[in-house]
Amino acid sequence: MRFGSKILNYREDIIKDLAELVAIPSVQGKPEEGMPFGREVAKAMDSILNMADRMGFATKNIGGYAGHAEYGEGDEVAAVVAHMDIVPEGEGWDTDPFTLTKKGNLYFGRGTADDKGAAIVALYCLKALKDENIKGNRRLRVIFGAGEETSSNDLEMYLKSEQMPVMAFTPDSDYGICNREKGIMRFTISAKKEHSVIKEFTAGTVVNAVPSKAIAEVVCSEETYRKLQDAAKNAAGDFEIEKTTDGAKITSVGKASHAMQPQEGFNSATHLMKLLGVVFKEEELGSLVRFVNTKVGTELHGESLGVSQQDKESGPLTFNIGLVNIHDGEASVGVDIRYPVTADGEKIFSKIAEQAAEFGLASQLNNDTKPLFLPESSPFISLLQDSYAEITGKPADVYATGGGTYARAFKGRAVAFGPFFPDEPDRRLHNTNENIDIDRFMVHAQICLEAMYRMFTK
Repeated sequence: MRFGSKILNYREDIIKDLAELVAIPSVQGKPEEGMPFGREVAKAMDSILNMADRMGFATKNIGGYAGHAEYGEGDEVAAVVAHMDIVPEGEGWDTDPFTLTKKGNLYFGRGTADDKGAAIVALYCLKALKDENIKGNRRLRVIFGAGEETSSNDLEMYLKSEQMPVMAFTPDSDYGICNREKGIMRFTISAKKEHSVIKEFTAGTVVNAVPSKAIAEVVCSEETYRKLQDAAKNAAGDFEIEKTTDGAKITSVGKASHAMQPQEGFNSATHLMKLLGVVFKEEELGSLVRFVNTKVGTELHGESLGVSQQDKESGPLTFNIGLVNIHDGEASVGVDIRYPVTADGEKIFSKIAEQAAEFGLASQLNNDTKPLFLPESSPFISLLQDSYAEITGKPADVYATGGGTYARAFKGRAVAFGPFFPDEPDRRLHNTNENIDIDRFMVHAQICLEAMYRMFTK
């Protein structure tokens, strides 16, 4: 009998504990002592570690940055790594995002797919090994991070005091095996305080998502107001224009998607800037909007900036303006770039910063996470492929992603593996109505247990 199938005995318990985690709105908040990502994230960490305690595992919380549950003995450590934090719920849900809600085979709730569902499954896989009294050749951990969505230093802080695993995977992507992750660069471009017809412009909640709504308030005449209305009728996008005492308020509605696949969304912010550029003169809009309209537009690959590129290993560079904030003359945009595994992030940023400076803008690099590339010939890749084939009867291919996972933290010892299958529809990881198909998810659970069993015993 496949060992992985033993996880099916825990299906109802997995759903019950997932409901407890989904009820905690663990979006990053204000840091406090021992809670570097805020109270709600700390509450979610305490919740899952308490579950592990009740199961009889050794647990540890590393300063609120990350924690783990551990089973077995030995000098080496193998690990599965998931995260407790979530992106903000956003607007437009059909259900309460913090109540696990069943509709047919689907369970809805923020964090079900990214990544609380996978975290609960991994913990129950550890329990299955313990309940079966399996003896291993090393210690096996499920590590729970607290700052993955903000690309923070949670695992960096964890690994300062904890042993580096000899092998690990994170169930925070798709099947087969992601052995190549693009570089992830995030930076802010800002303007000095200057006069503009734009009183306010806000868009986005996180830099790593395509903003679904943008709102701008502008000062304009009655004639310009009518021009805005006419231009909106012919522009790409969905706009609502309201008259204000001194001008107009424009709401742009787009479609959210993860920054690694901006083509799946519709950027409300860049399309709103483009609309303003049709009606107002360049000098009226300020240097930042002028730069975006000239050098970015609604492009997704940095073509006009001269940074568009791709490689056969991982595909094209993607460019996303995820945040816009213009207020009282001060203006900034937050940018998320995913660049190919063979590219040089420093050169990309330098080229963009140089062009921004020509518009009088300052560029601040917030982080540049280098690409991950683990060769397909690795024995660990073979172990995961065998585990996948044992449950599904099919081979697991290797692939590249523009997403960033915890695998990068483990210096060539880790990959992303699951939980979703290539033929599944979009589970809306950073969008509204996030969900899992419980039947498909339990297939993932079997693969996860089979892989953990082999990591533990081989």
